[in-house]
Amino acid sequence: MHIAVIGGTGRIGSRVVDILTSRGHRAVPHALSTGLDLFTGRGVTEGLRGADVVINVTSSPTFDDRAAAFFRTTMDNLLRAAVAEDVGHTVLLSIVGIDRVPNLAYYRAKITQEDILKSAPVPYSIIRATQFFEFIDTVMSWTSDEHAVRLPATPIQPIAADDVARAVADVSVGAPLRGTREVAGPDVFSLDALGRLALAAHHDPRPVITDSSAGLFAAVPGDALIPRPGVVIAPTRFEDWSARVPVR
Repeated sequence: MHIAVIGGTGRIGSRVVDILTSRGHRAVPHALSTGLDLFTGRGVTEGLRGADVVINVTSSPTFDDRAAAFFRTTMDNLLRAAVAEDVGHTVLLSIVGIDRVPNLAYYRAKITQEDILKSAPVPYSIIRATQFFEFIDTVMSWTSDEHAVRLPATPIQPIAADDVARAVADVSVGAPLRGTREVAGPDVFSLDALGRLALAAHHDPRPVITDSSAGLFAAVPGDALIPRPGVVIAPTRFEDWSARVPVR
C-alpha cells in the first residue's frame, strides 16, 4: 500500500513512516523539508500522486487564533489534492476533548479541521489522542523558573508518542472508520502530579506548586481531557517510559 504521510518528518509522522515501512508498505514522508508546503499548496498534488492513503499529522505553528486559518487552509489544500488524485482514505490525527474546551483557540481550530474533513467526499478516519508524555517538559517550561514549576491539577490520561504512531498506522491500513477513534495511555494523572513525576525522573529538585491559573491547561474545565467510554488504551505506562528517557 502506498501511504503519503504529511508531517512525516516530525515526532509522530517519522514514527508512523518507520512502522508502516517495517510492515512492508510504501510510506512516503512529506514536509516542508521535502518540498511540500501544505499551507501554500506547493507540492501537495504531486505528493499524493499514486497514494492509496494520506495521513495528516501536521500541527499549527501557533496555539492562538491564527491556528484556525492554518487548519482551514491546509485541510482545504489537502482534500482538494486528495479528490484530484483519487485517494481512497484520509487519516487525521486530532486531540481528545477538543469539543469540551471552548476557551482554547487551538482546540477550537482542531474542531474546524475535523469538520472540514467530515464534510469532504473522501472516506476518512479521525484518531483523537490524549496529551503525549513527550510534551510534559514543554508544558512545564511555560510556567516555570529556576525556583519552581507551577501547574494546575487538570486531570489528563497521557500517552506515549510511539503508541500514538502505532494507532495511526493501524487505522491507516484498514477500512476508513468514517468516524473517530480515541486512544489514551493506561493511567489518569493530575497535571501537577505528573509534573512531579517528570521532575523526579530528571533528578530535578524544583517543587511543583499547584496553581489553578498556571498555563494553557488552566482553561480546561473538569475532566474534559479524559477520554470517554470506548477509548483504546495503549500499553505504555509513564513510569516505564520515563525510565528510558535520558536524564537531562
